[in-house]
Amino acid sequence: MSKEKTKLEKASEEVTLLVQSVNAKINELGVRDEALYTALTIIQNQFDLIRNVPSDTMIEYQKIKKIRLTWKQQVDKINDDYETAKKANVGMGAAGAGIGAGVVFLGPTAAMGIATTFGVASTGTAIAALHGAAATNAALAWLGGGALAAGGGGMAAGNALLALAGPVGWAIAGISILGSGLLFWKALSEKKRLEEIFLRISKRDKTSYELAIVELNERINRITAETLKLQTAIMTIGTFGTDYNKMSEEQQYTLGSYVNLMNAATQLLVNPILGLQPKYTEEDFRNFLSFNSFARLSYSYISKNKDLIIYMANLLYKIDTEESDRKLLAKSFKKNKDLLKSMKIDKDAISLELFNKVDMALKHLYVVKRK
Repeated sequence: MSKEKTKLEKASEEVTLLVQSVNAKINELGVRDEALYTALTIIQNQFDLIRNVPSDTMIEYQKIKKIRLTWKQQVDKINDDYETAKKANVGMGAAGAGIGAGVVFLGPTAAMGIATTFGVASTGTAIAALHGAAATNAALAWLGGGALAAGGGGMAAGNALLALAGPVGWAIAGISILGSGLLFWKALSEKKRLEEIFLRISKRDKTSYELAIVELNERINRITAETLKLQTAIMTIGTFGTDYNKMSEEQQYTLGSYVNLMNAATQLLVNPILGLQPKYTEEDFRNFLSFNSFARLSYSYISKNKDLIIYMANLLYKIDTEESDRKLLAKSFKKNKDLLKSMKIDKDAISLELFNKVDMALKHLYVVKRK
């Protein structure tokens, strides 16, 4: 007779299913993005052939074009980094021991979905977690995230979770490893308290994933609608000729409206999915250092442990803890060799002081957000 599952195990399974749904939606988003990008490229080529376009319209058009091309460079970077990571894992099992079955199928279309999930700023600078090598980690985490939950042992990069710095729900990808730390506890009261903390994390992320799926569906529907509008515009522009000065006033007005359409479509391509952004970012960390007098008193320690603090702050976002809870968490992480190994963290880096600083960092963030 099989043992009845705990509340934590049930919650973890529910969120694992949501992780899979989110990943599927990101893949679907990538398919829609590909069609949208193709339509934008075709209409861009048509605009490039038109002479004597007014300078203000041309400036706006060139700005839109630059944003789109920057986004495509980001897509290519994600895909190239993934291919590099995959080759580095050859010989470590059928799919590479650290990759996870879902990631094996990552390709340009999936990379498009990931790029839109994290987005690019209007300046063309990558935002949120998508910086350099973290682009690869984002791809591995979101499309191969089941690896940890299924006991696969980690991402292609051993510190992928750490470098990614915690988009919503990263904790669930590793919840089985986190939960395995409970096996070390003999005191029932302490074990129950840790289970309660992990259960709250699971419930928080379950809600976040559900909202993210709604947001992804809305984005997919809007992209589909804008793509159809662009395809109609492409057919219409072909009848205008290639000299702006020879177009009728109505055609000129229509051409201007198409620039607005291209802008709206491009924003759909590059704007991030807000529900999948990190809850605690490097910018939040910098603000914490700048404005918190307690942080300045421990500047050296906090700076040295920046990545861990950001990582743990995402884990414990909106999870209230007492100092006794933080002691348990420190002890649990320190004892959990599997988790430390997957994150490539020395157990000496885990301490009550670390979790107390995380608590301070989060409380500072909550105050800032209320202003």
